[in-house]
Amino acid sequence: MFRKLLLLAGLALLLAGCKTASMNNRTETVPTPAPTTAKAASLPTLDGSEQAATHIVRLKNGLTVLIKEDDRFPLVNVRLYVHAGSAYETPDIAGISHLLEHMVFKGTDKRAPGETARQIESVGGSLNAATSFDYTVYYVEVPETQWKLGMDVVTDMAFHQTIDPKELESEKKVVLEELERGEDTPTSKLFKTLQSMVWKDTSYEWPIIGTRETVSGITRPQIKQYIANHYQPQSMLLAVVGKVDPDKILAEADQLVGSLVNTRSFTPPAPLPVPEAGHGPRVVKLTGKWNKVYMGAAFPIPYGTSAEIPGLEMLCQLLGGDDTSRLYRTFKYDKQLVDDISVSPLSLERGGMLYVHAVLDADKVDEFWTALNKEMAAFDPADFTDREIERARLNLENSLFLAKETLSGLAGKLGYFQFLDSGEQAEKNYLFALSQVNRDELKRLFDEYIRPDRLTLAVLTPEDAPVSAEGLTGITTANWPSKKAAKAQQAAKQATGPAEVALPGGSKLILLPDDTLPYTAMSMYWTGGDGELDPSQQGLAALTAASLTRGTLKMSATELQDFLSDHAASLGSTAGRNVFAVEAKFPTRFTDQVLPVLSETLTGPAFNQTEVERAKQDQIAGIKQSEDRPLGLAFRQLFPFLYKTGPYSLLHMGTPEGVEQFTTADIIRFWSRQSMHPFTLAVCGDFDQEAMETFATNIARTLTAPTGEYAFTTPEWGTEREDDLHLPDRNQAHILMIFPTPGKTDQEASAKLELLRAALAGQSGLLFRDLRDKQGLAYTVTAMLWQSRNTGFMALYIGTGPDKVDQSLTGFNKVLADLAATPLPQDEIDRARNILTGDYYQEHQSLLSRSREAASLQVRGFDLDYEQNLIDRAQTVTPAEIQDMVKQYLTPDKAYLMKVTP
Repeated sequence: MFRKLLLLAGLALLLAGCKTASMNNRTETVPTPAPTTAKAASLPTLDGSEQAATHIVRLKNGLTVLIKEDDRFPLVNVRLYVHAGSAYETPDIAGISHLLEHMVFKGTDKRAPGETARQIESVGGSLNAATSFDYTVYYVEVPETQWKLGMDVVTDMAFHQTIDPKELESEKKVVLEELERGEDTPTSKLFKTLQSMVWKDTSYEWPIIGTRETVSGITRPQIKQYIANHYQPQSMLLAVVGKVDPDKILAEADQLVGSLVNTRSFTPPAPLPVPEAGHGPRVVKLTGKWNKVYMGAAFPIPYGTSAEIPGLEMLCQLLGGDDTSRLYRTFKYDKQLVDDISVSPLSLERGGMLYVHAVLDADKVDEFWTALNKEMAAFDPADFTDREIERARLNLENSLFLAKETLSGLAGKLGYFQFLDSGEQAEKNYLFALSQVNRDELKRLFDEYIRPDRLTLAVLTPEDAPVSAEGLTGITTANWPSKKAAKAQQAAKQATGPAEVALPGGSKLILLPDDTLPYTAMSMYWTGGDGELDPSQQGLAALTAASLTRGTLKMSATELQDFLSDHAASLGSTAGRNVFAVEAKFPTRFTDQVLPVLSETLTGPAFNQTEVERAKQDQIAGIKQSEDRPLGLAFRQLFPFLYKTGPYSLLHMGTPEGVEQFTTADIIRFWSRQSMHPFTLAVCGDFDQEAMETFATNIARTLTAPTGEYAFTTPEWGTEREDDLHLPDRNQAHILMIFPTPGKTDQEASAKLELLRAALAGQSGLLFRDLRDKQGLAYTVTAMLWQSRNTGFMALYIGTGPDKVDQSLTGFNKVLADLAATPLPQDEIDRARNILTGDYYQEHQSLLSRSREAASLQVRGFDLDYEQNLIDRAQTVTPAEIQDMVKQYLTPDKAYLMKVTP
């Protein structure tokens, strides 16, 4: 999917809090009941020229460094983010992240208590720290001439804390005072009550500051162990923004933290599922010596980078984002029932809540709550004028840029979004998503998340106030009817887990429900592709795939493109060596419109002569462009070099001359033959099961016909072991050393090969460390594994200078010889296991990647859990087994060598 940004207001809420008397640090408290601010946007330049580069560099130990030049002020802002907030704690040490944040100011290995602040402030700088649910951040701002001091102080605080026992006992008292001060604040008490209810049984349940019992009991060994567990370089970001020289900053960062070592793996936590509807309304009443009634209503929403966040932010802005919002105008100005009311989203790394906050007099509670529930029950986005919607959108967009007004704001924005999202690109994605939010989307989001059966309400009242939890529950039940029954009936018809449905003609439908996002991804795979061709037809499968989605008998190519754009949908077709695929992705609410068009594409493609000619010219251009690039040329020729039989021996894109000769009749004949094969359709996301079954059944009955079982051939390997290709006037030589391996049917061997590939590849891999870091032979050196059903190969690749070809080959052989001679150390095996697991889940986050995996595995005869089983087996592979794999497959006598030289 991917991905959208967290609301900047959420960031402000996370970092806002009370300053202690002894230090200028902060802790996250509660969502402030104030107008919503917005996310940060892509960075504009002051002179309107192209945006200055933001440099993102990952050090060898995995620590990420962000550097942004900004010469508006003679200042430098340095901050270090650590993936260690209260959500990484256990209940018995709740509050340890925040207590540690305090303790870094109480002395390091080279700075006595108070000396850190004195050094920074004496040069005219400032320093601070903050703890949130998901991370801790340490930061300083110093004059440009003191940037080294700023970097040294921030890293010193994070990595060299003394944690003196006497200072610890003293500081625990300070934290307990801070805790008590928070409990004296109605809004803080209200939020802590709600979080314990909304996020029950998760690590978001307890306050960031902890409890009296846990804070009092935390010991120095526990803090040291917490640091050892979570303060890993690979889970940190160092951001430096201001009037800086990027090269000097990077060199200093490497010197300060580049030698730090990770002692354990780090796996980013998975998002929490939004709690099922049906548990609300839940109401709790707390009494105290308050003058006013404080009401907090919470509705669970998805995590901060969910695609639904832009729409939810727009909804919050319209309902209660500022003084012009609907609820503020209605209940503050018109009906005068409240002193204040606001609606804001709190979006965290793994979950979130939509928070409605109101302050009012006790004698107005029943009247207000009744009116608010009726307002919610009658919600209709059509009631918002165009002016209101555009005003809300404009204010959200406008506040994006205000975050960058100060250097500290810019540094915080860039660092935060780089650390927890996809950086500046995510801001652009957010702006686009915000521009697409319409009334239909607002209605869908409201109906999904702002519901009485998802409501949690906490009320703080004066001791003698005539307010009861039962009475408020009754008001909600009477005035805001739940849609739970209808929703439950619909849900009963849906698959709750992976399911398989048999279709006519031997086809299959695989259902992979995931209602995290309101999107549907569909992948339809057939056996065939190049496997349906003879050598004279090479390139025809690819051309058919390119032509298939260029219009139907009812829609021209441009009309189809417009339709897809109007519905935020994608549709594409590809051909492989043994498969042919059609894929689509679209917002679920457009299912009724998209499925008929997809059906027309499959059963009535136009194959218009003009569009076919365009597809041919595109394919020919692609061939020529690939042959202009050294790697493009290498991979184009690689399969015909390695294999002499079967679809693997063909030029997948064909030749320019051959493509030019293909006719529309050739394409129609190929598609007629290809589409008769049984298919596997995998659907992933939020979908209507009945609609999918009806669609798949109709397609199977219309297209498929008995064709006999497709034969996956075991190809014959080529007899020539070396292929020298030349591209004149190029600067580099490119080398591929290839070794035949088994295909995917040998899962045991595949698991070991995948682990071996992970050990060799990547910036921390054996090849990179030896050939690049030690010998300086190349900018890029890696290993890759390709496997079909019955065949495969592992390739070592390097792009190097023409004068270093022999040295590179020697380097390859030495790395492999060392692997064959000596088993890998266990830490290398552990690193490879983590990489293999991390790569898999990173690459399979999107709905389309999961539907694609399911369809492609099934159509080739593998179980849906093939890849997970492979990863599980890799966790038990031993160094000796890796050594045996190298000896068996990666020996010089088995190597094929392809070179592209000037």
